[in-house]
Amino acid sequence: MVKRSRRQRMIRALTALMLGGSTLQLSSCDPVVRDTLLTGLEATTSTLAQTFVTAFFASLVDEDVNSLTTTP
Repeated sequence: MVKRSRRQRMIRALTALMLGGSTLQLSSCDPVVRDTLLTGLEATTSTLAQTFVTAFFASLVDEDVNSLTTTP
């Protein structure tokens, strides 16, 4: 098992703390505001994931298809 650096552990702990805090904050938020925020986050996450998938497959496409030669 690899021991992580202190910086990596602090970043992970801070991320966990922020996510946990935002979850607690959303539970006490106005339902209309919470629903709007979660809808926006869902749309953003979905669009970001779709962008990464599209970019991945675009990187796999060979742009110079005509360079292939065939022998009769």
